[in-house]
Amino acid sequence: MKSQKTTYMAKPEEQKLTWFLLDAEGKTLGRLATEVANILRGKHKPTFTPHVNTGDGVVVVNAEKVKVSGSKEAQKLYRHYTGYIGGLKETPYRVMKERKPEYILEHAIKGMLPKTKLGRAIAKRLRIYKGTEHTMQAQQPITVDI
Repeated sequence: MKSQKTTYMAKPEEQKLTWFLLDAEGKTLGRLATEVANILRGKHKPTFTPHVNTGDGVVVVNAEKVKVSGSKEAQKLYRHYTGYIGGLKETPYRVMKERKPEYILEHAIKGMLPKTKLGRAIAKRLRIYKGTEHTMQAQQPITVDI
């Protein structure tokens, strides 16, 4: 009788965490967010398993230098609800870029992750910094050029 091939299923305890350092300077927001989300989920590895956190950690620097295409800089809005009647607040992209440039990238990346417990666990491995300095030297991140 022939032996059947079995599908490989990654186990959480077998996973080795690697950290990657990405520079957002001059990159397009959506394209950078897609690459980061794929690394966070582990889709760049041959051992990718959808229901297991097989991804790596990502450190993004120069978040304030990310670009958007077309007229998004003038038209894009970030909305949040305060919880009160009539409490829907809208913040234009330009204002958000001055106040919280890290949020712009974080919002784009988290929107590409699963909306589950696994997605929240994956998002904990994301670190975004405004300038070129970061506090993740102990993790020895590998510099990646996308």
